[in-house]
This record gives sequence, structure tokens and C-alpha cells, in this order.
Amino acid sequence: MWTPWHYLGGKLWRLLVLLVALLVVLTTVFLGQNSSASPNKIRGVWLTNVDSNVLYDPVQLKTAIADLKSTNFNTLYPTVWNDGHTLYPSAVAQQWLGKKQDEKLGDRDMLGEVINLAKEKSLRVIPWFEFGFMAPAESDWVKAHPHWLTTNSQGETIWLEGGTIPRVWLNPLHPEVQQLITALLVDLVRRYDVDGIQLDDHFGYPYSFGYDPITVALYRQETGQEPLPVPELDLNQNCVSSDPIWQQWTDWRSAKISRYVQSLVPILKAVKPNLTISISPNPQTFSKNCFLLDWQTWHEAKVINELVLQVYREKQAAFTGELQQSSVQQTKQEIPVVVGILSGLKNRSIPSARIKQQAQWVDDQNFAGTAFFFYESLWNLEAETSPNPFGLKQQWQRLYRQLNADKF
Repeated sequence: MWTPWHYLGGKLWRLLVLLVALLVVLTTVFLGQNSSASPNKIRGVWLTNVDSNVLYDPVQLKTAIADLKSTNFNTLYPTVWNDGHTLYPSAVAQQWLGKKQDEKLGDRDMLGEVINLAKEKSLRVIPWFEFGFMAPAESDWVKAHPHWLTTNSQGETIWLEGGTIPRVWLNPLHPEVQQLITALLVDLVRRYDVDGIQLDDHFGYPYSFGYDPITVALYRQETGQEPLPVPELDLNQNCVSSDPIWQQWTDWRSAKISRYVQSLVPILKAVKPNLTISISPNPQTFSKNCFLLDWQTWHEAKVINELVLQVYREKQAAFTGELQQSSVQQTKQEIPVVVGILSGLKNRSIPSARIKQQAQWVDDQNFAGTAFFFYESLWNLEAETSPNPFGLKQQWQRLYRQLNADKF
């Protein structure tokens, strides 16, 4: 016998089904937006050819990419411009620099291998133009083109990286230097199925350089002034000077580099409109004052799509302090901001607790993801001394699975 309770019960049942369905949808959306294991979160790693053989050995490369996939990484930043040569066969490099690629690679197309292996596993590949305007002082092509270099106020070209390694800096204002860098990048983007390209923090030069004849003459022409002698500045204090005339000289040089980047990006986008322009600089004040790379201006000019900020800090307060800067917080609202975390160096291991703490904080603050420097330090450098080398990979696998676990 039908009663009003049948009608009411049917409505309640349908309402319950709708509520359950809505809960499933909301849970799926929530997990997709907030889980660090979501494809929407960038989980990147840099692959270098320094203190690492992974790019030189095709077997190691295949194993590495499989391991990175299994441990929940989804973005690779392989170096392709380092130590004065490309790490992929390039007719442009052959024409301009005299060698088609790093001789250690022989006739291999390392970049092609990375792309094929990565695509099979749905990993993004964003080649890393690591050396930027920096070059080794002993390169044959550097010696053959001394007019390409910028100098310090004493007219010297040598800059000691880490206080010991002799480097030189290409002059970003020199027309031939611009042609070289543009040609290399356009050729790479045209020939390879890459998701983007990444410009490194070396896409500037140290504050003590810029005294070459071309730069000085242009500064005189545009400002009517002479460049100041280099003051005593502290890298640990972001190279900040209270002298407004020095700041003008800094601003002018950094603006010239920004202008070149603003002209470069449309050329690359014309080749591949959906190309991600990623940059991996230091925090803004240090980057601009110490190395004349004003990434905030690049962002404001809308020429970058992804900022991977190198925040290699031991103390958690220093780490979070850099990321709470207004320049970072504002940029984070407008484009993906990924946080670069130091996972270790050849002679410097990083406690796993610190790595997890920093990654957890980044995830809690809704940044676009994390990128770790560098591949070998994830597990290979520790494997020989670890009682359970396989456990090192499991730690990384758990890291991305456990982030934000308390929220679900």
C-alpha cells in the first residue's frame, strides 16, 4: 500500500545519492588541486653533466628516467648548454663555435634520447640553458672571439667561479653574442619536441663587469655619464649599495639584458607558440644587484611562463623568509612559481628531514611545485654509504605521496 512515507523515503534516497556523488566530485577536485602528487603540481629535477655521468651514459639515462617516474617526478630540466658547448648536436654550434656538441657525447643525440624516454612516461622536458652568458676561459672559441666578452673596470675578462674556476662573460649588448644565443635557442626549439626552455641565473653577469668599450660607450651616449668604479659590495648582503649613482649604473645594465630577453622570447614563441619560457634565478634583490638579472621586470613584461626560484638555504627561517618577499608573493598570484630546493652536492649531503620540511612548507603555501638540484644527490651520491640504498628512492616516493596527507 502506497503511503506518503514511500514518497518521502524515495526523495531522501535520491538526495542521499546526489550528496554522495557531489562529495566524490568535490573530493576529486580537492585532491587534484592540493595533492603534491597531482599532475597540476610541478615535481622537477635538474640533470647536469657536472659530478654526474647520467647524460653521457644511455643506460644510466634510461634507468634514471624510469626511477624518476616511479618516484613521482614529472618534470626534467636537462642541461643543454654548459662549459662552452651544447649537449646536443647543433649545426649552429658547429658554425659559430667550431664543435657541434660536447665531444664526450660522440655522435649521440642525448637530448633526443631524453625526450623520447620522457614522453613514453608522460614527463615534461624543459632543456636548461645552464651557462647563459658565462663561458670557460680556456675555450678555443672564446680565445678566437675576445671582442665578444665584457670586462671588469680594470679591463680584465677573467672571473673566478667559486673563487677558483676561471670563467668569462659574454657581453649581452654585443650584436654577435645576441645572434649566437638566439640562433642556438631557436634551432633547439625548432628541431626538438620540447615543452619549454629554461634560462638560468647566468643569463646576466656579475655586477663588477660591464666595463667593455661597447657597454661604456652606449652608457655615455644614453646617460651622458661615466660608469662608477666598482664599490665594495657583499654578496651575502645582496650587493646592495646606498649610492644612487651606482644603482643607476646597475639598473641601466640590467635593463639592457631585460630588453634583449624581451626581444628573444617572441622569436621563440613564433616557432612554438605554446612553448613554456622557464627561468631559474636567485631571489630578486640578489639576482638583480649581484648578477644584473632583473627577473621581476621580465615577469612584468609578460615574457616568462614559469619561475623556478633557487632558494638554497640551510635555515628554515631564511628559506621561508625569501619566499615571503613581496616580489615572490605577487608573482605567485600570476604565473606558476616553483621553488628550487638543494637536495645535495658531491661533497655536501643534505639531511632528509630538512628537504622534507622545506618541501612540505612549499606545498602548504600553495606554490606551483618543487624542483631539486640535482639528480645525483637524490639517491646515487648516498647509495654507497647507505645501509639500504633502495630505501633512498622509497623516501622520495613517500615524500610526494605524503605531502598534505593530513589534509585528506
